[in-house]
Amino acid sequence: MTVTLASLSQQTGLAVLDHLEQSVSIPVVDGLQAQGDLIVVPLSLLASSVKVSSDWTPVSWTDVPPEGIELLRGAAGGNPHTLVADPGTCRWTPNVADSDGLAIGIFETSAVAYLLHPEHGATGCTPGTYVIRRQREHEGRRARLVAD
Repeated sequence: MTVTLASLSQQTGLAVLDHLEQSVSIPVVDGLQAQGDLIVVPLSLLASSVKVSSDWTPVSWTDVPPEGIELLRGAAGGNPHTLVADPGTCRWTPNVADSDGLAIGIFETSAVAYLLHPEHGATGCTPGTYVIRRQREHEGRRARLVAD
């Protein structure tokens, strides 16, 4: 089934900006992908530096509901990045240890999952395990988080 920006927006109740083409099919990628201030990285590429972790309690996973889970909101209360998946196909945890300090969580999906943003539209991730990280940019010798 082809998923469009309009159908994903309707499923979640999250509006996207009018300048985006609503009838476009959402691309599905099995590798790295960026969306504003976030980057989605297959866990296999970061396995030496990122782990599912919890200091004192068992790791808590949350099933991703049809309306999605907000992962990060843009700077100054801006637009949300939302992880969306069909019921029973995807789970999310913010319980992560990252030696670079950029990861905000990990998701596992057995079907295509989507990252939706009102300004950027949406992208799809093939089945697998992915790390959601903040992006950083370098200016000379200084690094800073990308602000969306």
